[in-house]
Amino acid sequence: MTRPNELVLLRHGESTWNLENRFSGWTDVPLTVSGEEEATSAGLLMAEEGLAFDVVHTSLLRRAINTANLALDRMDLHWLPVSRSWRLNERHYGGLQGLNKKETAAMHGAEQVFQWRRSYAVPPPALESDDPRHPRSDRRYRDVPSGELPASECLADVVDRAVPYWKAGIMPDLSAGRRVLVVAHGNSIRALLKYLKHIGDDEITRLNIPTGIPLVVELDDAFEYAGDRYLGDPAVAAAAAAAVAAQAG
Repeated sequence: MTRPNELVLLRHGESTWNLENRFSGWTDVPLTVSGEEEATSAGLLMAEEGLAFDVVHTSLLRRAINTANLALDRMDLHWLPVSRSWRLNERHYGGLQGLNKKETAAMHGAEQVFQWRRSYAVPPPALESDDPRHPRSDRRYRDVPSGELPASECLADVVDRAVPYWKAGIMPDLSAGRRVLVVAHGNSIRALLKYLKHIGDDEITRLNIPTGIPLVVELDDAFEYAGDRYLGDPAVAAAAAAAVAAQAG
């Protein structure tokens, strides 16, 4: 049963661009059939574990929103209140968005693409402001100050935008005794875990988040990190995380 000082982090199920091994970023791609099945299975895993929630937080991207909806429906919790924020969006991959990861590695070199994908402080090439992939052209971000909308992000940038949401959006729910589910993306979850677990800048490059497997994060009475575990078979989670690491070849 979910405790008040315990939260669950869930990366969305497989998206169409995960399947095609493309950089997704803020591009609003849907789930694949397999991704929908992962989301439903995540709900089943949480239900079998006896978990329950009082509130859900998601990004503004449909792959996270639909994963939350499918998982909650499987738990008969489709009615829960949901808070959505751009601060939980995937990392913005700038000029890489839409490109195949292995083809990009072949063009620019594996080391350069590793820096763009996994280094803490090296962002990919930025988009021009008039590029249709720039979030300023998307009406869902019309209330976000233009200076806060990214043209490209490294993980440090994601930490800078996700941690304020943790403090102002998620922590108040936890402090009020609410049981929290966060459905987001590989890099926004990595950003939250880096902050909560005090993971070093070099160490975070080796942390990969599998799709569709709930991660239970235990917090102490001061809401500091106390431990975590993936639901289901640990070997399945480890293999799925390794597959994420291998995407760029």
